[in-house]
Amino acid sequence: MKSKGLNVRQGFTFITGLAECLFFAGFIFGWASLVFILKSQGFFGSFCANATNSDGSQVQDCRGQDEQFSLVFTIASFMNNFLMFVNGAIFDRFGTLVARLFGIALHTSGILMLAFATPVFSMLLYPALSFIAVGGMMLLLSNMQVANLFGAHRFTIITIYNGAFDSSSGVFVLVKLAYKFGIPLKASFLFLAAGSILHVLRTIFLFPRTSIPYPLPDHYKYGISYKRLGKSNKTVQSDYQMPVDEKKPPDEEDEKPEKTFRECVLSKFFFLVVLWLSVIQLRHYLFIGTLNPMLERLAGGDESLVSQYINAFAFTQMCGLLIGPINGFIMDRHKRKPPVAGMSEQEADLNSAVLSFFLTSALSLAFSICASVPVLPLQYFTFVTMVVTYSFVYGGMSAFVAMAFPPRHFGKMYGLVFGLSAVLSLLQYACFAVVEEFLAGDPLYMNIALTVLVLFSFSHPLNVFLHCRTLASQRAKANMATDTNTIPAASRAPVILST
Repeated sequence: MKSKGLNVRQGFTFITGLAECLFFAGFIFGWASLVFILKSQGFFGSFCANATNSDGSQVQDCRGQDEQFSLVFTIASFMNNFLMFVNGAIFDRFGTLVARLFGIALHTSGILMLAFATPVFSMLLYPALSFIAVGGMMLLLSNMQVANLFGAHRFTIITIYNGAFDSSSGVFVLVKLAYKFGIPLKASFLFLAAGSILHVLRTIFLFPRTSIPYPLPDHYKYGISYKRLGKSNKTVQSDYQMPVDEKKPPDEEDEKPEKTFRECVLSKFFFLVVLWLSVIQLRHYLFIGTLNPMLERLAGGDESLVSQYINAFAFTQMCGLLIGPINGFIMDRHKRKPPVAGMSEQEADLNSAVLSFFLTSALSLAFSICASVPVLPLQYFTFVTMVVTYSFVYGGMSAFVAMAFPPRHFGKMYGLVFGLSAVLSLLQYACFAVVEEFLAGDPLYMNIALTVLVLFSFSHPLNVFLHCRTLASQRAKANMATDTNTIPAASRAPVILST
């Protein structure tokens, strides 16, 4: 029975975590808005060179500058994913307190680097964006465990947080608008850096030292609580621990041992979820990293028109918070349906995610097709499909890792999936270089190749569906055979009717 105090603390933990993910965790994915300001200030301006058009007029060739900005985002997105395994290992080994303090330190350091960066020190953008990316992912990872406090709505909470993470990309468009109204970039970034105070306070008061278990035990307490002992106040931080003399129920003693970390990594589920995430993520990262030069080409160099489309993209990204929970509703609602005969609880959970994975792959395919069509007004629809897909993919992947693998390996498995997908995401810079050097800046053929690559993402939902159905069918047949063997032999003898 949950106390009223715990319910209040749960609600406050959820709301403040939502704000943390919404305004801090993932704002590097609003990079396109920030690039617009940095280019106007002359960052990497030394990479621009004078060139002569076919008609003899002099123009500036800034493809080198665009390559530097693309490389900054490529490295940051790679570090964001590749170091997730380190983040997950730190989280599993040392617990929430150490993991969050590590993430907050990186995140705040990156913001301060942005605040003090100048065109002369443009190279500061490389470590700054990488620190923000890695620290932001640690904030998201630590907040996702809050879903364990909400039982039946666990998947919905996970996707809400992932949707807020996606929406945080809108922070840079707010910085862009503030800059337009005369507020310096340095002031905006120092204001964001001050948010680390709130992160530290949440870590102390609203999180356990270790992690939040699932399922949630009775009388569970977390964070710092104040108890009056006589006339003095004593500060106590309570983590749930199983009493030593408490015995496991008989049904738990007979359960199969959990899979080892090695068995999880070598499973078919792991391989296909990495492939699923990698191809979708590569398509998205390349789109974000090359959005500015793509819009400049389609808009014929009209700076005001480019700014208009970048603002539209940023505001569309902010809708991730509204779209993300839809994925959780789909999984939670499908989970409440009667399970297929012979299907275990874990298989029913996995089966509930099949529709989500299939929709995500279908949306990613639609997004890739739209992004391949070189028509400027169509990009509004491209923005919408990209944000919907982006809001689905991380929430679905997070929920799947929580369902498919043992809880004690969640941080490591979550991080390893991201880490391996990061290797493929490095191809985005190679793709950008191929477009610029060999395709004369026209990405049509590259977009077609990436669209074909996205088709491989359908292998994951198909595998999960077939896995669950096959095991359910085998178990149902085994149960029928068992029932048949328990029927007395006389009852199984054929009945001969006399004529």
